Amino acid sequence: MFSLIIWPYDFWGEALVTVFLSIYVLLIIFSTLIVYLFLVSRGFSDNVARYYNRKIIHMFAGGVVATLTPFIYTSPLFPLIASLLLAILLTTARRFKPMYWFQSRDNFYEVNFVLAWGISVFILWHILYDPFKAVLPAIFISYGDAITGIVRNTLFRRRTKHWIGNIAMGLICIPIGLIYADITGLIAAVVATIVERFEYGPIDDNILIVAISTLILIAPHLIVLVY
Repeated sequence: MFSLIIWPYDFWGEALVTVFLSIYVLLIIFSTLIVYLFLVSRGFSDNVARYYNRKIIHMFAGGVVATLTPFIYTSPLFPLIASLLLAILLTTARRFKPMYWFQSRDNFYEVNFVLAWGISVFILWHILYDPFKAVLPAIFISYGDAITGIVRNTLFRRRTKHWIGNIAMGLICIPIGLIYADITGLIAAVVATIVERFEYGPIDDNILIVAISTLILIAPHLIVLVY
């Protein structure tokens, strides 16, 4: 039966952890400026340097925090709050002082990433009561989607949806899906790897990966409730 798991067992302890993790995430974001300047100085185009930085942030910010979340939180409250605040920060930065070393003028995909990350963890935690399964879509977009971009960027020096990136994503996501959620996680990983190739305007692969993998993960739970 569905019920809300809102209040953490150790509210102030988890709040303090969230502060430290938020500082860590901001340090990752701003340290990629160094990466951007280095890549540009080496002859990489502005777009390629920015794209590398997005994937670095995916892994070392989104991925690390998603991996730690089941071990340090007893509720998805603070992960959701932190993701919403970061989304507000990134959106505000776009309006007043864009972080040009990873933000692109033509899309809001980094904001989509943060929102998809936090909302999926919150929803799955309440439906499945399992923090490891709850972070699986967030891990898919953090590590899996990142490796697709790094492989493609390295091979083609531009943003593309070449299938070689999906193979790399599958090699990362399928074992993780199996470990975190058995056969359901494996299926979610395979489908997420496939849908990564698609985008529909503002609905990018971050949203599609999270939406599809979330539905797959909750499907067995819903079937049990029906019967």
